[in-house]
Amino acid sequence: MSTSPSLHGFSLIAGERGAPGGRTFRAVNPAGGAALGPDFHEASLAEADRALELARKAQTPFAECAGETRAALLEAIAGGLEELGEALITRAGAETGLPAARLTGERARTCAQLRLFAALVREGSWVDARLDPALPERRPLPRPDVRRVLRPVGPVVVFGSSNFPLAFSTAGGDTASALAAGCPVVVKAHRAHPGTAELVGGVVARAVAAQGLPPGVFSQLHGEGATLGVALVRHPAAAAVGFTGSQAAGRALHEAAAARARPIPVFAEMSSLNPVFLLPGALRERGTEIAAGLLASFTLGVGQFCTKPGLVFAVTGEATEAFLQTLGAAVRAAPCGTMLTPGIREAFLGNQRRLLDTAGVSLWAGGTGEPAAERHEARPVVARTTAANFLAHPELAEEAFGPFTLVVEAPDLASLATCAAALAGQLTATLHGTPAELAAAGPLRQLLAERAGRLVVNGFPTGVEVCPAMHHGGPYPATTDSRFTSVGTAAILRFARPVCYQGFPDALLPPALQDANPLGLLRLVDGQPTREPLAARRAG
Repeated sequence: MSTSPSLHGFSLIAGERGAPGGRTFRAVNPAGGAALGPDFHEASLAEADRALELARKAQTPFAECAGETRAALLEAIAGGLEELGEALITRAGAETGLPAARLTGERARTCAQLRLFAALVREGSWVDARLDPALPERRPLPRPDVRRVLRPVGPVVVFGSSNFPLAFSTAGGDTASALAAGCPVVVKAHRAHPGTAELVGGVVARAVAAQGLPPGVFSQLHGEGATLGVALVRHPAAAAVGFTGSQAAGRALHEAAAARARPIPVFAEMSSLNPVFLLPGALRERGTEIAAGLLASFTLGVGQFCTKPGLVFAVTGEATEAFLQTLGAAVRAAPCGTMLTPGIREAFLGNQRRLLDTAGVSLWAGGTGEPAAERHEARPVVARTTAANFLAHPELAEEAFGPFTLVVEAPDLASLATCAAALAGQLTATLHGTPAELAAAGPLRQLLAERAGRLVVNGFPTGVEVCPAMHHGGPYPATTDSRFTSVGTAAILRFARPVCYQGFPDALLPPALQDANPLGLLRLVDGQPTREPLAARRAG
């Protein structure tokens, strides 16, 4: 089914359109520079306050609703996104320059993760219920009845990302995991794709209404991050923040949250170079294959993926030189691509110039096509330097968000480890080697495990599987809290906190902690996992 909804250009506050007035802006098609209607109205600070106050009002009823209700909400959102049909893909493509095939796949991923969270909350054991019943006869001191469960933290402010208009934006992973946890959500829509955000936001609001939930469960506002975004983070009703974007913006939000009278957590994904380490044996055996995989990875989405490999480390030698020759030829034949926004392209070109102008860095290969400025295109580029120069210039370990990667050549394996030790936190780290090389690379593997949230062997980091085992996070500056992930079912844990109940009568406990286990959860009782009611376990 395909629909063709019209756009109104207003924020959506608890199911109602925002008021006209104030500044307006339009989306721009990066592939040609044309402005896209309609005018989008920036939300006022009063509207931001209203959205969060309504979210606060919705907090308790939404937190206490059944897991089945939240599951149905998430499934309704997924179904609604699919029902938008080509209208959503067409608008998202016009606002981002991304091809229809990429956006169709991204919508499928978005719907899949919504349904994954629906299954998680329908089953319910994610709340990690723990029961240690009273032991009144214990000596020398009796044990009180102690029970613990995860509960939603409250309203979550979510920031849409530039590079994933569906999977990391209005109904993306942050929103899906927050709603699954029972937290109302206020989205600050990304200015680069406001029409896409409006279409998706309408789906979410209709799904909230269809489930009979308080309308304050979801709002979406248009406006600038430096004013509206910071105001949302500072609002006393906000309980947590989900963000994907630049390090500068993520730091600003984190600092604004920390400066509050009552600080709140900011789960920000910000910056990563995703280093790739190429061991000599692997290059000798399959250097051509690795070169093709690297090119595909660092140019995927015109290099605008958070997992793009921006650093490649190898040991100087014939195998590395042959690999570089193959990679260089492939890069020179690779096409230019349209970047997401004029600002992102300008920042990329500036960062690329800065890296290439650094002493000891040389341009190895660049795409031979001429980038069209009016289409905001960029060509793929590979640069080259030595390990000694990399270590002498820490600025070489700063991200250039776009189709650029730097190859660092080291004299030996020990120097590779020295380079790894100099790296800051990363989302991913990749190691290519033969079985024997990988087995002998224990110290390097350990160094990478200390610095990255996901380790990849004989593959490439782009492509983040949405599954329960995925971890998409890492030590700073990759994220602000490496203990948590923004992809996979564990993402729900960002928006929940433990509450311990001591000495409560059974009838006053949350259902997850009651003796009879009415929800049928897998619980930890006296340290042992079980789904049995407490009485049955005692009788046994």
